[in-house]
Order: sequence, then structure tokens, then C-alpha cells
Amino acid sequence: MLRATRRFSPTVRAADHKLDKVCRSYRKKRRGAAAVEFAVVAPIFLLLVFGMIEYGRMVMVQQVLVNASREGARKAVLDGSTQQDVVDVVQQYTNSASIQGVTISVTPTNPQDAAFGDPVTVTVSVGFNQVSWLPSPMYLGGKTLSATSVMRRESVQ
Repeated sequence: MLRATRRFSPTVRAADHKLDKVCRSYRKKRRGAAAVEFAVVAPIFLLLVFGMIEYGRMVMVQQVLVNASREGARKAVLDGSTQQDVVDVVQQYTNSASIQGVTISVTPTNPQDAAFGDPVTVTVSVGFNQVSWLPSPMYLGGKTLSATSVMRRESVQ
């Protein structure tokens, strides 16, 4: 059995050596390319990341406000409930989600004044600057998030 051996001639080794020299010099010229590419891409990447954080927080707070207004409206349509009862339920719900400084409005002002089947509206709103996780919101600063729930008054006739 013959064994195949591969032998390189001196000219092939010299060609490999020259090619290696060319590649090495090319790599030396590109030494700072990664830093420049990072400097170009990093600000765009950070804007995207902070934008996702901000919009994600906005969606989360909006959902809490929707649920809080619904809970407030459920309380408002029951017999014997007052505006303060509604405000307490909404504040308890928002405080459990660590959302402070909400504005709550109930229409009619005293839910007991609504007759059977009349709509009772509860609106909950908060400024996004008060609930943002970023020190100064970039995209949604100055916006107000709000949610409204309307339910029919339940009472015994």
C-alpha cells in the first residue's frame, strides 16, 4: 500500500509567506474599525432600547389604569357606594401597582344620585412623567395616560 505524502516546494511556502504578510498588514490597518463601527451603531441601539423601555412602561401603566377605572366603576354602580368609596378602590388598585398621583373623576359626582340603569362613569388619569422609569422621558414626556369605564347603575326599585 502506497502512502500519499504531500510535499510543498519552496516556492509554495514563499507564496504562503507573502500572502500572510499582506493579510497581516491589512489587519494592522483595520485595528480601529471596530471602535468606529461601535461609535456609529451604539447611539442608535441605545435609542431603540430606551424607546422599548418607555413604550413598555406606557403599555403597562395604561393597562393598570384601565383595570383601576373598571374596578372603580364596579364599586360605583352598587347600592350605597359614595364617591369616596370609588376613589378609595381606585387608589388602592393603583397604589398596589406603585402608581402614585392619579386623578380620579366620577360622574355623577355622587353615584347614589344615578337612577336605575343610568350610566356611571369613572375616569382615571396620570401624567406619564410621574410614572416613567427613565429620568426624563424622550418620546412620551408631557403625555397624559387615561382610562374611562362606564357601567349602568344597579339599584333595587
